[in-house]
This record gives sequence, C-alpha cells and structure tokens, in this order.
Amino acid sequence: MTGNSIRSPHRFVAFCFALCCSLALAQTTQEHVHHMGPGVMPFDLAKTIHIFRMTESGGVQRVVIKDAAARDQVAMIQQHLRHEAEAFRRGDYADPAALHGSGMPGLKELQAGAKQISVAYLALPDGAEITFSTTNRRLLTAIHRWFGAQLSEHGADARAE
Repeated sequence: MTGNSIRSPHRFVAFCFALCCSLALAQTTQEHVHHMGPGVMPFDLAKTIHIFRMTESGGVQRVVIKDAAARDQVAMIQQHLRHEAEAFRRGDYADPAALHGSGMPGLKELQAGAKQISVAYLALPDGAEITFSTTNRRLLTAIHRWFGAQLSEHGADARAE
C-alpha cells in the first residue's frame, strides 16, 4: 500500500475523525432546531407550538402554549416575540439566522427589504403573534418562503394554519 492509502496511520486518524464528525452532524434539521432553540428562544419548545399562517399580504407567526398547564411559558413567549418584532422592523433577523442558518429561504430578502414590510406584535392570552405585511410581491414571496422553511425545520414544534 502507498502512503495515500487509508491504512496510512495519519490518513486513518483523519478518516476516523471525519467519520465521527459526519455522524455527529447526521441529526435531522428538526433535532438541530430543537437542540439549538433554547439559545435563541427563552421558552420551552416542547411546551409551545409555532403556528404559521400565510396571507395574501404576508403572514402571521404565532407562538402559543400547547397546554394550559404551561402558563409559565406565556410571559417568555410574549417577551421574545416583542423583541423579535422590534428587531424584524429594523431588518435584524439575527436570531432566525442563528437557529436556521443564514442561507434560510427568504431571509436575505427580508433583511434587505425591511422598510417595505410592516411588522406588528400582538400579545395573546396563551402566547403572542407577529404579523408581517407588504405590498411588494418579491417580499411577499420571501415571507412565504421563510414561513415554509420554519415550518419544515421546526417539525413537530410547528404547524400551518
């Protein structure tokens, strides 16, 4: 065997390291989001649900508790969504980018077009919601793509309405 063979001690160690890293990264996107969520969202993903409703002018993102016994989560949901709505108005989508990656569908368009998107926060008895609206068709498509990506990546922690 040549020095380029997998049997070379250095190549074997590198191969094993690469294999271990790829196995560690083999978690699903939903598992990644669920694992990384607490670093971005102060509430418990297992006790809450993200609800996405696409509209003709944008969409509504709602986070609510799954069960009335999780009332302790409501204040955290409201605080987080209020903060996010303020950030989104400025074109700051750092939290979704940290959780889902900067290449998330629609994200770059939303950041660049923030001045053309109306973002409204509303507290709800069981959580909170953010409403996005625009008259710009390109940004409307970006909102819908962004919602679709979140639905997919949050898995069981999200649903469409």
